[in-house]
Amino acid sequence: MKIIRRKCTPFGALLGVAALALVAGCGTSAGSSGTATPGAQGFTPPDIPMQKSIGKMEGKVNILAWPGYAEDGSNYKDVNWVSPFEKQTGCQANVKYFATSDEAVTLMKTGDYDVVSASGDASLRLIAAGDVAPVNTSLIKDYSEIEPFLKNRAWNSVGGQMYGVPHGWGANLLMYRTDEVKPAPTSWGAVFTDASQYKGKVTAYDSPIYIADAALYLMKTQPGLKIDNPYALDQKQLDAAVTVLKEQRQNLSEYWSDYLKEAQAFETGDSVIGTTWKIIEQTAAAEKAPVKAILPSEGSTGWSDTWMISSQAAHPNCAYAWMSYITEPKPQSEVAQYFGEAPANGQACKITGAAFCKAYHVTDQAFSDKLWYWTTPISQCLDGRTNTTCTDYGDWTQAWTEIKG
Repeated sequence: MKIIRRKCTPFGALLGVAALALVAGCGTSAGSSGTATPGAQGFTPPDIPMQKSIGKMEGKVNILAWPGYAEDGSNYKDVNWVSPFEKQTGCQANVKYFATSDEAVTLMKTGDYDVVSASGDASLRLIAAGDVAPVNTSLIKDYSEIEPFLKNRAWNSVGGQMYGVPHGWGANLLMYRTDEVKPAPTSWGAVFTDASQYKGKVTAYDSPIYIADAALYLMKTQPGLKIDNPYALDQKQLDAAVTVLKEQRQNLSEYWSDYLKEAQAFETGDSVIGTTWKIIEQTAAAEKAPVKAILPSEGSTGWSDTWMISSQAAHPNCAYAWMSYITEPKPQSEVAQYFGEAPANGQACKITGAAFCKAYHVTDQAFSDKLWYWTTPISQCLDGRTNTTCTDYGDWTQAWTEIKG
């Protein structure tokens, strides 16, 4: 049995986005050198100290996680990697699950949680608002085994300073029914410019972050728009992506956020083509649905989740113990197989087996390099432009409301 996150659902509040604007260009980041470390994102994080060493365990840790990331056997008896952690460290794990990145950001502001499994559409907001602290990776036991292509990226670091430990990742793929969609698609154009061929049977991910999928398609097919990063859109570029998505809307069967519902739609034939995850393809195929998922010629968007420590952590030593433990090969393999994603620690492949790692491209940097991982759009253009203002997640959320009607 596997479960999956329901991430990036439409945001009901824009507090985190406002925080980005407030802190941009303010404060310093206490990196390893203790000096300010502005990043390519265009802002300098607040001055949050980084832990230098591990002290005595506090006896508990409050974990905020996507469902499936911190299982203790209460859902399924044999699915339990929390209890071994507790026995090993003496830290009782109090786990709260969240359903959306917006919920996670809001809960982290309370100071009640020590660590959070943040997705790329939340991590920059947490960093910019000072809700998380820089992470001392030398205190993470197996950090050297984390795949290099997941480290020091725009969503988990600023100015060369890591603000978390990579956990798991995956691609947003194009899935189609092989008995209904012919010839086999090779481009995202199948669900954008050519979507009318499958009118009423196209499906798309239900989130403002899906705008990046349209932007990526335009980046590859309309060079005149000069899109260099699908998360860095000025108003003209955003308008172009919105136009594509409004046209797509006329051909959709539904927007999806529940992986089981999307799998069922492909099983029944209510949907025949659309964006998906590897676990959804496997779920539908297990029910004998004739489906196939591909990485289109333009590449794709994707996600990379990061364990981050609260700047207000009441139990920082147990928090570091958790981040270190959960990125070891054994728990990494357990989470990946239960959850349906690629583990960040490639050594987990020795446990999952070669077939799993091949299917999820665990150590495949060439595959990863074709992905544009979810990253929070902010007004400081993530593509390095300094002579213009980019649209932020607030603008994307408003646009998404217009797209859906």
